[in-house]
Amino acid sequence: MEEYGQMTLVEHLTELRRRIIICLIAIIGFSVIGYSLAEQIIELMTVPIGELVFLSPIEAFYTHIRVAIYAGFIMALPIIVYQGWRFILPALKQDERKLLYALVPMSVVLFFLGLAFSFFIVIPFGIKFFLGFSSPSLRPMLSLDYYVKFVVTMTLPFGILFELPLVQGFLIRFGIVTVKQLARMRKYVIVGAFVVGAVFTPPDVLSQVCLAVPLIVLYELGLIMGRLISPRAKSK
Repeated sequence: MEEYGQMTLVEHLTELRRRIIICLIAIIGFSVIGYSLAEQIIELMTVPIGELVFLSPIEAFYTHIRVAIYAGFIMALPIIVYQGWRFILPALKQDERKLLYALVPMSVVLFFLGLAFSFFIVIPFGIKFFLGFSSPSLRPMLSLDYYVKFVVTMTLPFGILFELPLVQGFLIRFGIVTVKQLARMRKYVIVGAFVVGAVFTPPDVLSQVCLAVPLIVLYELGLIMGRLISPRAKSK
């Protein structure tokens, strides 16, 4: 395997372009598969809400395209992560490569856990809260397009948010922050988690706890991971 120190800038860019092309091909290919499954995916996505409507003749078609691309990205995610890992691998030392062997698969698992957590817990709470503003004179008629956008914008951030332990471990491992520094921020994280819970869930304590507690647990897992892979622990 060629080391980065032996490669020119042009070779770096050529390698990066090749990795990006592979990722785009994977997304396009899986998007085609996603389009063939779009109807079933939409039925799954609408489970928390039930029946929807579409307000223009082309809305359902555009929504199928959007769902296909979203599904294609999700299905291609392991390939995207693998290509990114292979691109930076030659620049890493042997012990850092071993660390990535564990962190890369874990990042994919955590991302999908975040998607599942958002879809099965956060979105039902959110829909219950927002539909609570309906009244006898204000009846909700939810559009398919807007609902799919709502699901996508709610699930993807949580998939990224569930990468928090890996981000903490990365920052600690490379000496950008220390475990003690992050531990001192714990009280702010706890308050922030409950603020997020209050914003994204109905105004009751149980709903806020159901969202805030997993965020706090993720932060604590990041501290545990940081203690295990910190430079000091490695030297010991």
